[in-house]
Amino acid sequence: MSNSLPPLRLKKQEDRRLRAGHLWVYSNEVDTKLTPLNQIEPGQLVQVEDQRGQSLGVAYANPHSLICARLLTRRRELPDSAWLQRRLQQALRLRSRLFTDPYYRLVYGESDGLPGLVVDRFGAYLVVQITTAGMEVMKDAIISGLQELIQPQGILLRNDSSARDMEGLPAYVETVFGEVPDETEVIENDVSFTVPLQGAQKTGWYYDHRLNRNRMCEYVKSKRVLDVFSYVGAWGVQALHAGAKAVTFIDASARFTAVAEQNASRYGTAEQVEAITGDAFEVMKGLHDDTRQFDVIVLDPPAFIKRRKDIKAGMTAYQRANQQAMNLLADDGILISASCSHHLTADQLWQVVRQSTKRPVQILEQGHQGPDHPVHASIPETSYLKAYFCRPLKD
Repeated sequence: MSNSLPPLRLKKQEDRRLRAGHLWVYSNEVDTKLTPLNQIEPGQLVQVEDQRGQSLGVAYANPHSLICARLLTRRRELPDSAWLQRRLQQALRLRSRLFTDPYYRLVYGESDGLPGLVVDRFGAYLVVQITTAGMEVMKDAIISGLQELIQPQGILLRNDSSARDMEGLPAYVETVFGEVPDETEVIENDVSFTVPLQGAQKTGWYYDHRLNRNRMCEYVKSKRVLDVFSYVGAWGVQALHAGAKAVTFIDASARFTAVAEQNASRYGTAEQVEAITGDAFEVMKGLHDDTRQFDVIVLDPPAFIKRRKDIKAGMTAYQRANQQAMNLLADDGILISASCSHHLTADQLWQVVRQSTKRPVQILEQGHQGPDHPVHASIPETSYLKAYFCRPLKD
């Protein structure tokens, strides 16, 4: 039982964030004289206690990580396979309520009470990411639980995230159940896509922008659309489906621009589709030099700010990208400017947009991550995605 677990004692007043609902314990919050971290194995379960020895719950720990423990349950219980199955079932109930088709993020880490675990569902296939030592220890139970709950045809572990480096975990990609194809189908907002699973970006698809892409469709009919950092064309293909006049894709990967073209061919003619492989900044500069203009531009870059030390360089990159996009907008054009960097706040992105042009700018809509990426009310780190639908005006 949990009362036989080794204790992890916190310093005075370091329990406040946990009592407010957060799940993380930082290494500098631990009373290492009473409970030395070097006596704990990576992934080991511990009983987290406040300064007086009162239980705060059960966590898994990793003495080599800045976040040295993540709370799993506040009860005096052992997080076993039955506990894990209840959490997975709870996550599935939400998604089954939200979505008719089985294409969504099934598990979103801390927000679903499963810190360090992400599961994306692609119909009959599941792609799983484990980013912490504690979840790595539970790997077999996770795979068994998903098999029982979903009965998929295949499960792929995409354990190649850089987050594993900070946990001292090796990177690997492995099919752990059934067979997983190189590519599969996704349906989003009634639009079908081919997406890569093997050799993909992250889990293969970015479900978090689903609602923002749906809102984009209201702006694109008979318009020229530029999809920057397009990956396999999620934004641009949905724009074609919604009646866009023409779509141009930009991505650094020739493989992904080819897939974007393939996806676009389902909803538009060859004359309507242009795919450019290259550095987005250089391509946008070239388009500007060629006096090209677009009516709607989607700027959905990768996270330019992954860590706090990246903020200065990342802000410069966001500013540059938005300035270049603004320069390509036709009169009455719409810029959809997004960021998936947690360390870039919504207010900061607002300022980036405002400072990217000398013209006054209308903010028409604000977007957020979809409900299959729920925000934990006590963990601000689970809120990361933001998007502004912007319209610069003539001065």
